[in-house]
Amino acid sequence: MDNAIYATLTRQAGLMAEMRVVANNIANANTTGFRREGVIFAEHLSALDRSGDTLSMAHARGRTLDLDQGVLTQTNGNYDLAIEGEGFFLVETPDGNRLTRAGAFLPSAGGELMTADGFRLLDEGMAPIVVPAGASGVAVGADGTMSANGVAFGKIGIFTAPQDAQLTHKGGTAFTTDQQPEPVDDARIRQGFLEESNVDSVFEITRMIEVQRAYELGQSFLDREDQRIRSAISGMTR
Repeated sequence: MDNAIYATLTRQAGLMAEMRVVANNIANANTTGFRREGVIFAEHLSALDRSGDTLSMAHARGRTLDLDQGVLTQTNGNYDLAIEGEGFFLVETPDGNRLTRAGAFLPSAGGELMTADGFRLLDEGMAPIVVPAGASGVAVGADGTMSANGVAFGKIGIFTAPQDAQLTHKGGTAFTTDQQPEPVDDARIRQGFLEESNVDSVFEITRMIEVQRAYELGQSFLDREDQRIRSAISGMTR
């Protein structure tokens, strides 16, 4: 295959990957606690022969994660919680603990605070938080301390990934880290608020149009190259 086609195909593959990421961002523009993602393009050089010549191809496997805070919307829900500043809630899932900024919780029949997916919210010691039976007037302090009728019964843990750790998106609003999450001391929790997605829909739609046009340009080049090769082969066989 012609080298120009190889180079263009790698670019097209990268643009398709970016299109999928942009589409996912737009689809989650109204998802509580969602974090916008981006694609990192890099150059990959492939040796052509022993003379030292190389072919430059695109590489788009890297991802970026936008951790900027989203807008906090007041809901007045007793177990709707939002984090101001750095950090994540820690929830327990069948596949291990996950970090999330989505703070819509509900008490289970046994009093455990859980997400809509049934994952338990963990405290500062990474243990489930249980609301005492018959508790009324549950309040959450800015530091995460939970109390009922003026008596404290637990403290919500706020964690983050260490600076040298990798934060990986695991679908929806959940993330994992390759190292033990660290507690955050200066985060503030707002009761009765939820954090909106930090996706800028206008920006994402604009980016989608740019990616689509770039892909169409690459496809046009591939079509012309295909026609050139066909014409060359046709001329050789006459």
